[in-house]
Amino acid sequence: MPAIVGVFKVNSVGTSSIVHIGDVITISPYSEVKTFAGAGSFSTGDGLNIYNQNSVTNMYDQDIVDQPVVGNM
Repeated sequence: MPAIVGVFKVNSVGTSSIVHIGDVITISPYSEVKTFAGAGSFSTGDGLNIYNQNSVTNMYDQDIVDQPVVGNM
């Protein structure tokens, strides 16, 4: 069944972002990234206090391919 979409506003779109409005069969990524972050990372808010005594981020990953994107162009 087709989607009926009204007025929308896109403020910004990142370089590897997807804007999906309405019906779609497949959405395939063109790029991949792996992010490692320690304790207290990605925390947002006003007046935020984070106390980490000994924080270690283990970056060992034995997977060779996490998200294959071959053929998604």
